[in-house]
Amino acid sequence: MNSEASLLLQAGQVANNAAAAASSSSSSPVSDATASLTEPYSSTDYYIGVGLAVSSCFFIGSSFIIKKKALLRLNRLGEVRAAAGGFGYLREWIWWAGLLTMGLGEAANFAAYAFAPASLVTPLGALSVIISAVMASRFLNEKLNLLGKIGCFLCIIGSTIIVIHSPKEKEIEDLQVLFEMLQDPVFILYVICIFGSSAFVACFVAPRHGHTNVCVYIFLCSGIGSLTVMSCKALGLAIRSTIASGSNVFGTWMPWFLIVVTVTFIAIQMNYLNKALDIFNTSIVTPVYYVMFTTLVITASAILLKEFTHMKFENILGDVCGFLTVITAVFMLNAFKDIDITLSDVRGLMRPKMQRVSQFDEEVLVSTNLKERRFSYGSSDVFRKA
Repeated sequence: MNSEASLLLQAGQVANNAAAAASSSSSSPVSDATASLTEPYSSTDYYIGVGLAVSSCFFIGSSFIIKKKALLRLNRLGEVRAAAGGFGYLREWIWWAGLLTMGLGEAANFAAYAFAPASLVTPLGALSVIISAVMASRFLNEKLNLLGKIGCFLCIIGSTIIVIHSPKEKEIEDLQVLFEMLQDPVFILYVICIFGSSAFVACFVAPRHGHTNVCVYIFLCSGIGSLTVMSCKALGLAIRSTIASGSNVFGTWMPWFLIVVTVTFIAIQMNYLNKALDIFNTSIVTPVYYVMFTTLVITASAILLKEFTHMKFENILGDVCGFLTVITAVFMLNAFKDIDITLSDVRGLMRPKMQRVSQFDEEVLVSTNLKERRFSYGSSDVFRKA
């Protein structure tokens, strides 16, 4: 009897082990991927992604200036402007140099998405605003006043806050799981909204208001661009999976479909971005493009990749504050760019009121032509009129 009981007990243990093994082997890849989301990035991968994102900003920021130089040169030669449907810039080698520079920046940006979350990589694009503003003041004779320099400083502060508080949990590493997430009804609704609104703006709004409102063409770039980032994220995952595991995922149709989608969306972005650059000042296009593009990318990333699911509240708050700081900096670069304000004007504001009035009287005695006097933000003329 004892031997029979022991045999029955052993048989029961074997059955339980077999059932446990079967249940673990039959677990869906989605649940495995969800469990892996709580694992942190390795510090090497994380900072590789940050480094690639920062380096891409230098290339992308300078590409705006190079392409703008090419468009200005075409205007002087009397070519049909890009905003009027002209494609004369395709024969200009400077424009191709700008496109190559942007291609290098986008390649670094593309690689960054394979190592770091999109909600970190995309906001760091604010650094390209700084590069563009500084180079525009040097090569395009566009002014960068004191408020613009403060905006550049705030851009750096905000980007640092975003790096500190960005998501650090691993994302989906299985292409099949990502394909299943692409079928999420909420993400499909987002894609439909982007396509529908872009088609409406391109067909009805752009012909009427595209030449007077910078947001029209920039919205088309940003909306399609948010989908481009998601396809780049998936394509980078496919390439990394092929290199790391040795499995050739390019034997399936999905990576090739992602390549076609990415190339098509980038071509659409380039078309409308060229129109915006041809009509409006670079210092306007770059900041507005950054704010709108980053907002839509973070929205798409939150819907598809669920990057904020496992973040603590303080990190979410820090990430939002960093992004708002960058938006404030971008606004300062854009809104006050035509105000002639220097550090000496700020010092003048701190002088005693009587001293400012006395200084104004001396300027009136010296200057005989009103056009020769400089009316600037914080000048003593303001105090005299008050």
